[in-house]
Amino acid sequence: NPRCSKSRATLELLTTHGIKPRIINYLTSPPDVDELTEIIAMLGGSVRDIIRQHESIYRELNLNDQSLTEQQLLEFIADNPQLLHRPIVIHRGKAIIGRPPQNILIILS
Repeated sequence: NPRCSKSRATLELLTTHGIKPRIINYLTSPPDVDELTEIIAMLGGSVRDIIRQHESIYRELNLNDQSLTEQQLLEFIADNPQLLHRPIVIHRGKAIIGRPPQNILIILS
């Protein structure tokens, strides 16, 4: 997301390390459920780790409801990509959320 300061800082950090990333604008080309599932596997976490809880749509959809399944949450994210934490960097089969941007250094080495 070019409007996101964390995304811009992460991009700058990547280019500083000589990496020319393939950028996917998740708002115009949102990942589908299968892609989200792969990302979560690479992150080594759960679907809730990639959800932005401070978005108004999070409250509107009552996504805090702990009875929602991972599949349901994945479908909500796929349908509402603004719920996806950003930036997510994928490198050599591993993924990390760039919050803070310096987190990405973990998977670059």
